[in-house]
Amino acid sequence: MSIEAINEQLLRAIGVGVALLDLRDLKFRFLNDTFTEWFGEPDAEARLFDLFPALDAEALKSALNDGGRYATETSFKVRRRTMTVAMDFNRALEGGERIAVLVCQNVTRIKELESMIDSYSMMVERNTREIKREKEQVEKLLLNMMPRSVYEEYKTFGVVTPRLYNPVSVLTLDFCGFGELAATLDPGVIVSELNDIYSAFDRIGEQFGCERIKTIGDAYITVSGMPDPQPDHAMSVANAAVRFLRYLKHRNDSHPIAWKCRIGISSGAVIGSVVGVQKYIYDVFGPAVTQALRIRSHAEPMTIAADEAIAQAVDTRFGGVPMGAHDLGGEGKAEIFRLEMLPEAQQGLSA
Repeated sequence: MSIEAINEQLLRAIGVGVALLDLRDLKFRFLNDTFTEWFGEPDAEARLFDLFPALDAEALKSALNDGGRYATETSFKVRRRTMTVAMDFNRALEGGERIAVLVCQNVTRIKELESMIDSYSMMVERNTREIKREKEQVEKLLLNMMPRSVYEEYKTFGVVTPRLYNPVSVLTLDFCGFGELAATLDPGVIVSELNDIYSAFDRIGEQFGCERIKTIGDAYITVSGMPDPQPDHAMSVANAAVRFLRYLKHRNDSHPIAWKCRIGISSGAVIGSVVGVQKYIYDVFGPAVTQALRIRSHAEPMTIAADEAIAQAVDTRFGGVPMGAHDLGGEGKAEIFRLEMLPEAQQGLSA
């Protein structure tokens, strides 16, 4: 067997499609078995563009004449399956005549893998966005439950160490006649009203460095001086309390439901910590909280009751009207004062 015959047999046996074309008219001069299996047996006078009409004739001829090489891809159906073939044209000489050698490789599997990778990448990107969005929602929820510094500690270590904060000032507030309102109004109306009021209280408290700890029904508790120390914590809660009352008065003038509250504020020590394992909440408890709750029970509607420590700390802006000594439970009897902002301090007051 001659070398030429061996070469031809090899060309016919290899797993790529091979065709030789006359460069003058692009007629087929040789086709191996793989090529005819993929594309069929063309007529004797068939040209390249008869078999592949979608090829860019001008680009092919220009590339072969200039650089001697042209590459493209084509897809076609084989028994209900799409097959993709990479076509590589190279200019060559055979017996002094210029020919084009066409080598076709089946890249279907590669394309399928590329498509799978692209699909997987899009899925990963989508999941990453969803995880980021869920993480932001969880962070927002936790920041509504606890101060940022406490959240950072919880995120870093998975636990929050209980801490004693002293001194701080605690403001507690509840609404007069809430039981009757809850019994007569639609639950959706009650919740909407409380959401509106508590959101306003949060904004006011934030202006004065107060950290809302929790709400329990009609009870609202906020503190100043924790988790970060604040020298004028008593003035902060007093200023917030006055603006809470002012906000409610303005709101009652334009709303059909009139809300009246009582406020009790006290200074002292509290313990702050995350309570619970699965259903947890950041809470504060201790002498200042207990005393503020008991003082609140002695306040008249739409007034602020405070202990002596608060009254003395804010006497430059507030007048303390003595309410007498009252029994504060385990604390015994203690003087309580009704706080009223001094006239000269009310200039520019706004909610």
